[in-house]
Amino acid sequence: MRFTIIFALLFVTFVQGQDREVTISIDTLSQKVYMLTGRGGNIGIYVGENNVFMVDDQFAPLSHKIKAAIKTLTNKPITYLVNTHMHGDHTGGNVNFNTEATTLVAQDNVRKRLVQKGLANVKANKLSQQDYEKTLPEITYSEDLTFYDVDEIIMAFHVHNAHTDGDTMIYFVNENVLHMGDTYFSGRYPYIDINSGGSIDGYIAAHKKALMVIDENTKIIPGHGRPSKKSELETYVAMLEDIRATVQQEVTDGKSLEAVKSNSALLAKYDATHGNGYINPEKMREQVYKSLIKK
Repeated sequence: MRFTIIFALLFVTFVQGQDREVTISIDTLSQKVYMLTGRGGNIGIYVGENNVFMVDDQFAPLSHKIKAAIKTLTNKPITYLVNTHMHGDHTGGNVNFNTEATTLVAQDNVRKRLVQKGLANVKANKLSQQDYEKTLPEITYSEDLTFYDVDEIIMAFHVHNAHTDGDTMIYFVNENVLHMGDTYFSGRYPYIDINSGGSIDGYIAAHKKALMVIDENTKIIPGHGRPSKKSELETYVAMLEDIRATVQQEVTDGKSLEAVKSNSALLAKYDATHGNGYINPEKMREQVYKSLIKK
């Protein structure tokens, strides 16, 4: 028991130390839209006529740094905060940003999954009831939701069973910036959360939907990685289609999961450029295989 307590304290100290070392950097993508990078998913910030529209909020311990970074851009209040999906590196800061001035928005399934996770944490005494309630989106939608700021149109649209079952993309029409959340990992293999409704087919479909919306001048905010553009997304989706076909052939040939996981030659032509992130080559082969057989 004593060892467990000491380990927990050391772990907390380690995490807090990591957070202290995090710097929030800002990329200017248009006159009104910015990308904030720290630890976790990329944040989108739109500075409107009278207020701020925010996309995702990373981890709770970083909220003070994120707020300070936003203050360097504007003193206008954050009116809406949209969660692109339910993972903690995109929603962890909800508890600190959810105020009377700020309304949390997400797709229906995001709230459902945050409720499930939050209630379990309350029951385990890991989260207070008050903080749990502040983590939850207050407005949800099924397919699409549109916001207006003078002449700016902000389109939030659901893409099905891609990274999860509750993914949202946000398109700032006049600024021509698209935030794709974790339906796009720029320059690295994607994380397809199969246990939360994600799939390789949905992931590819999400990219194709994005390509229908954007043009050659669109700036793309990925969930992770550097800002991107249409030509890079086209190359990425072509890679995913090739990977899907390659792994599908293994499935059709009756190869086992272990055989595919251990076959380092299978996706070798992409591993060097995309296999150095959170999802390494073996994990990539595994998640695509599992997604295909789950169908």
